[in-house]
Amino acid sequence: MSVKARRAAENMIPRLIFAEHVRDRTIRLRFADGAEGEVDLAAELDGPVFEPLKDDGFFRQFRVDPELHTIVWPNGADFAPEFLYERLKVHA
Repeated sequence: MSVKARRAAENMIPRLIFAEHVRDRTIRLRFADGAEGEVDLAAELDGPVFEPLKDDGFFRQFRVDPELHTIVWPNGADFAPEFLYERLKVHA
């Protein structure tokens, strides 16, 4: 792989391809590059848009958005795929 191609690959936004609820506020994630694991989002639910996610039933309503390549909720809440990927790498 050329240096230019490697740099481009390193700067790509991670693409989330799979997510499932594990327990409480923990979600199992899989990215297109094969990285996978669990991410606990309990400590990240600050602010008005995230307040509904503190409800068990509402939290479980997330889906993987095929255009944004991240998890989203019906109220418009989401997390950047880069954030989720880094949390996965740090806590995997």
